[in-house]
Amino acid sequence: MNATTQSEIQQLVSAEEWQLRVDLAACYRLVALYGWSDLVFTHISARVAGPEHHFLINPYGLMFDEITASSLVKVDQQCNKVIDSPYPVNPAGFVIHSAIHAVRHDVQCVLHTHTRAGIAVSAQKNGVLPISQQSTFVLGSLAYHDYEGVAIRDDEKSRLQADMGEANFLMLRNHGLLTCGKTVADAFLSMYTFENTCQIQIAAQSGGGELTQVNPKIVEGVGLSMKVQTGGLGGSFVWPSLIRKLDRIDESYKN
Repeated sequence: MNATTQSEIQQLVSAEEWQLRVDLAACYRLVALYGWSDLVFTHISARVAGPEHHFLINPYGLMFDEITASSLVKVDQQCNKVIDSPYPVNPAGFVIHSAIHAVRHDVQCVLHTHTRAGIAVSAQKNGVLPISQQSTFVLGSLAYHDYEGVAIRDDEKSRLQADMGEANFLMLRNHGLLTCGKTVADAFLSMYTFENTCQIQIAAQSGGGELTQVNPKIVEGVGLSMKVQTGGLGGSFVWPSLIRKLDRIDESYKN
């Protein structure tokens, strides 16, 4: 988008929404930077504050490292555009996101990936194994949803909602990983931990030896451990450093 269009978008939205747009665009760029994107075929959505139940989602067809704050598309619960945009949206891709946003009012951001390690672990019968420190953080709030084909049917929503419950990590069987958070930063940090958990598990299994599992009592107390690690700040503890990292590479996501 050109500078004029960016200016027009800023005039149409609140300062709060503009900051959300910048954070969400940064999240897309970070997902690309860390190698978690799948061309254009996954989504990260963020709920805009207010009673209208509006959301921001990627312009379908753009690579994640092309997305900017002004190019994000604002949609309603049915994925209809709220603000005119030259970019298409993908209603089928919004099925999973809208299902979670509809029932999880504590969630601002939903992040979904199709990484090789994530799908590999999702295909394993026992799912995430308690074999690393990272896995303990995931297992403390993990749910599973069985594969029902490409997620394009509304009738799947109720089953997905029931499976996820109050968890913040969701393993979509034979499909990929999903995290949610009260902020974009929280969802990103959770995905960073989830993805590393899966990469570590695949690496450990490739060694061929017997794996040592973490004591279940440690997993039970992981909530307190995570708060200590981040000073009780969650994703906002690391988000400023991630933004600095991104800004050193390319600040165009802010446009």
